[in-house]
Amino acid sequence: MADKIRVGVIGLGQIGKFHLHRYMQMPDVEVVAICDINEPELERVAKLHNIPNTYYWFRELLERDDIEAVDVCLHNNLHAPVTVAALQAGKHVYCEKPMAGTFIDAEWMYRTAQETGKKLSIQLNMLFTKETKSARILIDQGMLGKIYHSRSTGFRRRGRPYVDGYGSIHFVQSEYAAGGAMFDMGVYHITQLLYLLGNPTVERITGKTYQELEMDAGRKAESGYDVEELGMGFVYFQDGLTMDIIESWAIQLDGFEGSSLVGTSGGIRLEPFGYFSTAGDVDLSATADMSAYDDRIHLMQPTADAYDNPQKHWIAALRGRVPLLPTAELALNSMLITEGIYLSSRLGREVSAEEIRTSSNSKAFKNL
Repeated sequence: MADKIRVGVIGLGQIGKFHLHRYMQMPDVEVVAICDINEPELERVAKLHNIPNTYYWFRELLERDDIEAVDVCLHNNLHAPVTVAALQAGKHVYCEKPMAGTFIDAEWMYRTAQETGKKLSIQLNMLFTKETKSARILIDQGMLGKIYHSRSTGFRRRGRPYVDGYGSIHFVQSEYAAGGAMFDMGVYHITQLLYLLGNPTVERITGKTYQELEMDAGRKAESGYDVEELGMGFVYFQDGLTMDIIESWAIQLDGFEGSSLVGTSGGIRLEPFGYFSTAGDVDLSATADMSAYDDRIHLMQPTADAYDNPQKHWIAALRGRVPLLPTAELALNSMLITEGIYLSSRLGREVSAEEIRTSSNSKAFKNL
């Protein structure tokens, strides 16, 4: 294994700084260069972390032959062109979620990774939680039997970026973000379930999106807010499996129940974590000591730390310690589902997976 993985980070907004902070805590990573169009902030961050090389233009960073991997932390519609350029430059790529602004752009990224033979991973934080790991064990042990339905939920009572007091305007502009709550939060919960379900094949989707609640008039006008605050969907997969989805940035309720999966022998709620089954006529509801489980696997399994968070997993996979989880495949399927919800809402009817694929149009910035 290489002594250190040499990384370049493109984009130094809130998420980019978070990624950078994690890399600086990893002894097997060297951040060689960083890039951002905000030159004063670029220089400030470089000085703070003693990073020797800074770039205003990402293609100059990609020309370096001493960088093995690139971390893309840009707005959603910038993910595809920058990721594709990095892959074609011979770099492995770790990209923020969602994968892109549309399915066809995400597919472009995925196909380029396949063609170049480079690794592509999407930041899917929920795959690395104790709840997901515990659910994976129960499912692999057959404790759910045949799984036939799942529910993906995400709740904020009033947490729309910028217009509710935090974040930048680009989070709520379709020109940059492509979508709202479904892209910002929904991707986490949908991919968590797709992972636990074995990434099933989508057949058709019904969906509806909303932007109904009042917001500060000044911030609304200034931001150009034009994405959804609430998204809902129903997905039909092959073999009769289904998923219902509700994802909120803003809604007049006090919360949703956590995401769940149900099967013929048992069910799991992911948050708060619980396992539910029956023995004869006795209904059983069980919790789990996930902290003890997590401690145990770290003591007994030499690669357990490679699944502590998505960036540690990414670097461990690049070093050959563990196989890379199929985050790109999961994120691509999530893009198909999300775009299907948008398309169904716009058309007012159910749509097929093939219809979603053929109607998907690129939103990627092409002049980079």
